[in-house]
Amino acid sequence: MIEENLYQELVEIRHYLHAHPEISEKEVETTKFIRQKLADWQIEIMDSQLKTGLVAKIGSGKSIIALRADIDALPILEETGLEFSSVNKGAMHACGHDLHMTSLLGAAKILKEKESQFSGTIKIIFQPAEEIGEGSKEVLKTGLVSDVQAFIGYHNMPTLSAGVIGLREGGVMAAVERFEILIRGQGSHAAYPQEGQDLILASAAIVQNLQQIVSRNISPLRAAVVSVTHIEAGNTWNVLPNNARLEGTIRTFDNEVRSLTKRRFSQIIEATAKAYDVELEIKWLMEADLTFNDFELTDVIRKRTEQWHDKVVYPEPSSAGEDFANYQKQAPSVFAFIGSNEQGASGLHFADMVVQDETLKVAVDYYLESAHQLLEHFK
Repeated sequence: MIEENLYQELVEIRHYLHAHPEISEKEVETTKFIRQKLADWQIEIMDSQLKTGLVAKIGSGKSIIALRADIDALPILEETGLEFSSVNKGAMHACGHDLHMTSLLGAAKILKEKESQFSGTIKIIFQPAEEIGEGSKEVLKTGLVSDVQAFIGYHNMPTLSAGVIGLREGGVMAAVERFEILIRGQGSHAAYPQEGQDLILASAAIVQNLQQIVSRNISPLRAAVVSVTHIEAGNTWNVLPNNARLEGTIRTFDNEVRSLTKRRFSQIIEATAKAYDVELEIKWLMEADLTFNDFELTDVIRKRTEQWHDKVVYPEPSSAGEDFANYQKQAPSVFAFIGSNEQGASGLHFADMVVQDETLKVAVDYYLESAHQLLEHFK
């Protein structure tokens, strides 16, 4: 357990960070703040070309693991009413990244103070731009973590009771695709639809037909989501438009289902477009891999966690995405959920989402205990 004076310091840090959020790739002041704290605690900051975010290092030795937290906020107008609400209008830590980076700062301070008591190297990643799926790629490009043998991370869950730790092996957060469908055809006066193609009707058919993928192609024992979330077409009441645009997302939890879903997605859209005699283009605007917990390391971490914590659960996977998945292409990793409020509370990305301060205690200990266990594991 962290000492009370450090806990109070971390509460103040989190409140400051929560009040000063910065969106993806704009985390300039946030990075300066973190950098100054690490410098005050005499923690080595590694040189890199990162515009925002940083990688630090504690300890030395052949065993090398990494602890990661994300630092960006969302373009959301805060509605929590907290005394430390965002002062940057239109930006909010509505995903709890203020909690993530504060708990990692706390863990880093303790690890530095006890540096002589462990053997091995711990790299500390304060990662930018998680919300747009690019930050982990930028960190990996630096080469600073190319020697890491395992990565540890977590995401807070405001719908779980504060302090509960969720650990499961395999798929824990979904693979994510963001798609855009552009439909083109000859518009016409609404009174003479036979003189063109009805892109409104074609769009509606595409939306409806896409819902057959999960219900008729995916086993009910496996999971997938296909959602069309944005439609644009036309600008007046009596003209059928020349263009239509649809956006949405696909979420899956294993590579076989992911491949099948994307294949059927393209087939259905192309067949529907042909049936309605319209032209179309499919664009994949973002693709994030499945966040997958290594079976062996998850078992190691779970056993260690159950020794020091009495609130460990086996959670359902989340259909949200996480660019932590990119680290897992390099090394086996474990990504936990940590409860940060209570059942019935507003979830991630809501304007009134609230994180309980007490979550900091468990989150810091999760980083510390997991780091020590993995260093021992890789000796």
